[in-house]
Amino acid sequence: MAQFSLNLPPQLKQTAEYWATRLGISLDQFIISAVAEKVGFLERPLDDPAFPLITYRRGASSIPTPILRGTGIRVQTIAIANTYWEMDPQTIAEDYDLSIKQVEEALAFFEAHRPEIETHMAYEEHMAQEVYG
Repeated sequence: MAQFSLNLPPQLKQTAEYWATRLGISLDQFIISAVAEKVGFLERPLDDPAFPLITYRRGASSIPTPILRGTGIRVQTIAIANTYWEMDPQTIAEDYDLSIKQVEEALAFFEAHRPEIETHMAYEEHMAQEVYG
């Protein structure tokens, strides 16, 4: 196993030691487990096989965001254009340089994953209010 020196903030180290003790393992084992869990989460495939034109991208916040594969356009952008701006799929396709199939799949994905996407939209709205008032 590779050696690695790690500097933890005192409070984080204390909390990690507490949980390691409660679990009956060493601090090293606890840290290895925590890192393995995080790496597993980040490498977990998120794509829904029912929607081959949609994939996930992780931004700086590490929050996975569904996008149209090969475009970088978020599914929520298409959903907002359709739902709030009342744009029809044809207009969305023209305005975003997409095919009708891409727009329809994004809208179908939005309906199938509505709670996940609306939660993310609400979080972004909240953060915007925090920053811009």
